[in-house]
Amino acid sequence: MNEFTKRGEAFESKFAHEEALRFKAIARRNKLLGLWAAQRLGKAGADAEAYARAMVIASFEEPGDEGVIRKVASDLHAAKLPSDERQIRRVLEDLMSRAFDEIKAGL
Repeated sequence: MNEFTKRGEAFESKFAHEEALRFKAIARRNKLLGLWAAQRLGKAGADAEAYARAMVIASFEEPGDEGVIRKVASDLHAAKLPSDERQIRRVLEDLMSRAFDEIKAGL
């Protein structure tokens, strides 16, 4: 029974580690999305970084990706720029891979 308990604890530890990695990757992805959108909005430097941080905060205000997608689409629309939600979702998917890679690389 002790071996079974150890295996269970190992699985729980692995699950906790993977969830922490996923949480960090989502936050990184949202920041990268913010930088992507900031560039389209003509923001640079500190303004772009502030906008990217706002994306991370927006992700906590509404569960899932919808809040972030809605904010980017709304901001692009307000700036009279194309704001196709499908494109934003594709960018979000692409950035997730990049975020995982950056975190695994220790960036």
